[in-house]
Amino acid sequence: MGSSESDRNDESSRHTHTTSQEAASQASQSAQEKMEEQRKIRRLQMMMDMVMSVISQDGSLTVDQAAELVADSKRAALAMFPDKELAYNIIYKPRLQRLMRERYRIQ
Repeated sequence: MGSSESDRNDESSRHTHTTSQEAASQASQSAQEKMEEQRKIRRLQMMMDMVMSVISQDGSLTVDQAAELVADSKRAALAMFPDKELAYNIIYKPRLQRLMRERYRIQ
């Protein structure tokens, strides 16, 4: 009888150890995923800052070229974050539209 109880304790100990390993692995993966997400967000912010800087500062840029930059930046943003078009439309689209209106006197 003592042997079967000992077997159950060993089984329980192994299960707990395996569960804690799985939890640690999931936590590590989650931390890596969060770091990757933050990296992608920083990359997107930098890209959008650069696009806005080029549009506002390059005097030789035509309205068509600027519109192409805006379209390309949207494609790149949605390639990085495929399910975030609404966020793009809320955050970046109004900024880019305002910049285009100011820079090219578009109504």
